[in-house]
Amino acid sequence: MYKDDFNLTSGCYLLNHSVGRSLKSSQADFNQHFFAPWQNTNKEPWQQWLGVITRFTHALGLLFNSPSEQFCPQVNLSSALTKLLMSHPRLLNNHCKVLMAQSDFPSMGFVMQKALPKTASIEFIPEHLDITDIAVWQQYLTADTDLVFISHAYSNTGQQAPVAKIAELCVQNNSLSLVDVAQSAGVLPLDLSEVKVDFMIGSSVKWLCSGPGAAYLWLSKAQLKVCKPQDVGWFSHENPFEFDIHHFEYHATALRFWGGTPSIAPFVIAGHSINYFANLGVENIRAHNLSLLMLLNAELGEFLVSPTAPESCSATAIFDFGAKQSTIIDALSKADISVDVRAYGVRVSPHIYNDNVDMKRFITLIKGTLLT
Repeated sequence: MYKDDFNLTSGCYLLNHSVGRSLKSSQADFNQHFFAPWQNTNKEPWQQWLGVITRFTHALGLLFNSPSEQFCPQVNLSSALTKLLMSHPRLLNNHCKVLMAQSDFPSMGFVMQKALPKTASIEFIPEHLDITDIAVWQQYLTADTDLVFISHAYSNTGQQAPVAKIAELCVQNNSLSLVDVAQSAGVLPLDLSEVKVDFMIGSSVKWLCSGPGAAYLWLSKAQLKVCKPQDVGWFSHENPFEFDIHHFEYHATALRFWGGTPSIAPFVIAGHSINYFANLGVENIRAHNLSLLMLLNAELGEFLVSPTAPESCSATAIFDFGAKQSTIIDALSKADISVDVRAYGVRVSPHIYNDNVDMKRFITLIKGTLLT
């Protein structure tokens, strides 16, 4: 029933872990909120454009059940992480220690290596360990850990981290916690009023179907009082229009991380799309996603290399078809079924606009190709 809301072709799109399909209503909404204030009057459009940012942070607040004042727009996750690391006194300590996983997205590791002090230490949980098991985190998360970086979902393995339990461990060890929701926002529920993390970074390009350029960071109220970002601009100021070059006061909200003159266009698209998914309910989206993953497991379970339990699996199923892999990829491409391949196999991610017909089309082609 949701297919009619999205720009879909006659093929079968299962690449939602990469880029989600746009809403059909996005173009008209973009014209209304971006072009109309610019084209239809002689007034400066900034007053209307800045309202777009308010809509964006409000939509994020609905999605994650948190006050909108704790969110700040960012250009991408790497920039957001850099700003956070360089803003917190504990992480500027020459001997700070960070824990993350070898399975985290490489860009996050690059930032850690460059933004932290050169004498900081970064410990990686090895790839062969089960990142879905809280006992693994207990083994590596110790009292001297200053920051724990948690990917809610891991793109290459199809695993889901036990974020709430890790956050509890962090509290017990007096460690800071940061969760990356790039691969989970819009499909795996995360209630920030209940899950006690310190920071969150995310983007809108995947399950939120908003395209690139509309990333964000979130801070708990306690950490907001502590963080003093170094990468600032006039929109980081408590009063951007004061225009006193000798006086700077951090914005009271997360917007202190905003910086200079902001981009607007990506956040028009994202605010509209995130509102759609927030109103639909992430729990409902996840239930639909799980039902389609269960169908894939029932028919092709012997080839699955990603977890299947709801509490351990991300929204992506990963298949290893062995010697037939390249043949299957060619067949899928010719059939206009969009998937991709990474180190562990073929990645398949069904969204709210996918249905049983899409799954059966995928399954039938796989079974037919395996028999040839």
